[in-house]
Amino acid sequence: MDFIAGEILCFNKPLRLTSFAVVGKARYHLCRKLGIKKMKVGHAGTLDPLATGVMIVCTGRATKRIEEFQYHTKEYVATLKLGATTPSFDLEKAIDATYPTAHITRPMVEEVLSTFVGTIEQVPPAFSACKVDGKRAYDLARKGKEVELKAKTLVIDEIELQECDLEEMVIKIRVVCSKGTYIRALARDIGVALQSGAHLIGLCRTRVGDVRIEDCLSLEEFPDWLDHQEITQNE
Repeated sequence: MDFIAGEILCFNKPLRLTSFAVVGKARYHLCRKLGIKKMKVGHAGTLDPLATGVMIVCTGRATKRIEEFQYHTKEYVATLKLGATTPSFDLEKAIDATYPTAHITRPMVEEVLSTFVGTIEQVPPAFSACKVDGKRAYDLARKGKEVELKAKTLVIDEIELQECDLEEMVIKIRVVCSKGTYIRALARDIGVALQSGAHLIGLCRTRVGDVRIEDCLSLEEFPDWLDHQEITQNE
């Protein structure tokens, strides 16, 4: 393998680690193994700290392929808590409002989910990496500033209801979608469509293009994996 000429690595991002941190750890182990001080390493699509799953990392000259991977279809498995919202639409922030849920039935959930399949308009979360006047929206939101983001057009190819526990008011869905889809924002919009509220309590990206979670390395096993690779270093 020639990491400077460019290689594609697939990681299963652990919970609570930022995407930036995953890249940093991969770079550290690569530089240490190759005996160099720096090299180009980048990821092809941010995952929130509270999300896990497939993360494609490109090294060396393969970083030129990052945009190509960003446009690949993605699949997620998301767990939503119905009847409550948070400012971040996930567990990063505490619940800020609760809503009635007695009217929600499984057929209603299935009907609502079906309305999100196809081309939709979605307003990204304020707690996101979208830029507002050159600054990251999440930096402004975390400082308590008002963040106004414009709706983006995206495509939801599939939504499947995998679990529906209406005693706990928790549903699990599988979503296949295009680049730029915020599953947290989808959770928000599903809550509104159910005439209630909702936020994410779990999220795993299970596929990017043809790369599935079962194909991915863990960060813990990466150094040992590296030790077993035949590595060349052509500048």
